[in-house]
Amino acid sequence: MPKNLAVVILNWNGKNWLEKFLPSVISFSKDADIYVIDNLSTDDSVEFIQTHFPAVNIVKNNQNYGFAGGYNEGLKEIKNEYYCLLNSDVEVTENWINPALYILQKNPSISAVQPKILSFNNKKQFEFAGAAGGLIDNLGYPYCRGRVFDDLEEDNGQYDDETEIFWASGCCFFVRSKDFWEQNGFDERFFAHQEEIDLCWRLINSGKKIFYTGKSKVYHVGGGTLNKQSAQKTYLNIRNNLSMMLKNLPFPKLIGLIFFRLCLDGIAGIYFGLKNGFPHLWAVVRAHFGFYAQLPETWKLRQKHQKNNFYQSKWLIFRHFLGGSK
Repeated sequence: MPKNLAVVILNWNGKNWLEKFLPSVISFSKDADIYVIDNLSTDDSVEFIQTHFPAVNIVKNNQNYGFAGGYNEGLKEIKNEYYCLLNSDVEVTENWINPALYILQKNPSISAVQPKILSFNNKKQFEFAGAAGGLIDNLGYPYCRGRVFDDLEEDNGQYDDETEIFWASGCCFFVRSKDFWEQNGFDERFFAHQEEIDLCWRLINSGKKIFYTGKSKVYHVGGGTLNKQSAQKTYLNIRNNLSMMLKNLPFPKLIGLIFFRLCLDGIAGIYFGLKNGFPHLWAVVRAHFGFYAQLPETWKLRQKHQKNNFYQSKWLIFRHFLGGSK
């Protein structure tokens, strides 16, 4: 008989992370089933789990589907009422599950919940991938309470609340399985990066809510599978962000905003090229062509209804880089 929550870790050649962080997951997740979905690893991850953590359930994918496709494929085998999708480079803490699960159980209109995400390497500081809950500005740029672009806050209890947010981080993503599958899961074309924001946006457009709880906390290493300075990450973030906006924005806002973002991306490409080298400039160019290639299919995936007030801040990129706003 499955428990109502499955804690699900997607793995690809992550034996070192599993060895380091699975013990905390097992210790503090007694009321959950624990799964590792393996994306056809070429190291000995699966054998390591079977030998050292025999209570952990293993789902073997027949290829590396990436983050989005890997979860979609593996979760087909997992029948629990709620999922917690957890990165392999996350240390969980005592009572990390109950506050998030309680929010989902008490309010059927809430589809997903994120805990407080702090840095494993500096435990007083918020972590880049999620911090204290994801938001988005009127140009479609994601940011977080506790993190604006690369600026991170220290945790001084300022986000110990429970509140509605726009997106929950895929680093530690509690979601109602019924709602996940009603949206057909993650968009597998994204491969990785911003697929959770796209899913949350689709859930919001369908009338659901996304929440954050500061009563639960986890510690995230970050960059465990794709380095923060990776040109491939630049490519995926820009391509996926454009596709996400095309899918989810209300039509009156769509055309002008997409065009404006394409222009801003050109400026960003020059900035990235000067700061991080030519591969990052080329990644922006590739991202635009990748977006154009996907455009017909992306258009077909537009939902019937889009929320008009989708953003929580205006002109964040200008206020941050030109005005110094943190």
